[in-house]
Amino acid sequence: MIHLAKRVILQTINDKRSVMMILVAPLLILTLIYFLLGNSDYVPTVGVDKSALSNPLVTALEEQDLHVRGITKDEDQDATEYLKDHHDVDAILTLSQSSGMNITMYEPSTKGAKAASEIQAAMASLNPSAKIEMSYVYGTQEQSSFDSLGYVFLALFSFFLVFIISGMALVRERSGGTLERLLMTPIKRGEVILGYTLGYGVFAIIQAILVVLYAIFVLQLSSAGNIGWILLTMVLLAVTAVSFGATISIFASSELQVVQMIPFTIIPQVFFSGLIPLDLIPYHLGNLSYIMPIYYGAAAIKGVMVYGDGFFQIWGYLLGLVIYTCLLYLVNSQALKKFRKI
Repeated sequence: MIHLAKRVILQTINDKRSVMMILVAPLLILTLIYFLLGNSDYVPTVGVDKSALSNPLVTALEEQDLHVRGITKDEDQDATEYLKDHHDVDAILTLSQSSGMNITMYEPSTKGAKAASEIQAAMASLNPSAKIEMSYVYGTQEQSSFDSLGYVFLALFSFFLVFIISGMALVRERSGGTLERLLMTPIKRGEVILGYTLGYGVFAIIQAILVVLYAIFVLQLSSAGNIGWILLTMVLLAVTAVSFGATISIFASSELQVVQMIPFTIIPQVFFSGLIPLDLIPYHLGNLSYIMPIYYGAAAIKGVMVYGDGFFQIWGYLLGLVIYTCLLYLVNSQALKKFRKI
């Protein structure tokens, strides 16, 4: 028994990837979570028509952890359009004789919740029994977590599952000698990559279409935009996942090693998929989203499902996925040189 335990320990120590996954990966993920979910020094901005509010209330708002921005009477009355044009404003506080106090926010979010909390604290300091109604430009306070974050799960599940299947399958092809024998023929490296991408891409596309249709028509996930743009985004994201899996498989010699790379390649992307507002992440770490394919897919899907965007609003994200896939194709083609016997 002792000898067996020693052999397992020595084998694990000699496997650098296992050591990294056991010792380094948890520290990396915990550090990332600390930065993303730790206390944020973000100060929300609230728009108010100061002429419509009492001086004590304006003073109370300014004493809170808020940026108070003055807006005109017309902007105050059309808060929805104002928030659509001014994304740097997190909420608008309005006062009317019919509905009383109302906080209008762009969408349910961490930033809007913080702004509402500070406004309520200011109101409570003057009138603890005051009631404030809340409304959103997009979404409602009553919607479920699945409705508000469904677009994230569509992107994550599609990308992760396709990545696992394609990455492991390509490693199996190489360990079985199929890839080496194929490269001994006159076929070009680029054609090999395209062949694998198209082959696994077919199943990835079918999965993407099935997931979208099931989520919308069976699970009743609401979508404000055209379902066709969601399908297109999911297809591009699935093809990118195939290429991403092929890239990771090049640096893995077994299926286990593909799994070992998940903490470093997939889990960090989860935090940049829309679960957390990027401008709340300290040290400008939100900019890391631009090197993560899930960000482009999730942002495009959110635009369609939440905001009702069309092609002209999401084309930049779609282009990002296309560029990402092309870059991975070039990387994969070059990496196959080490498997071709000359």
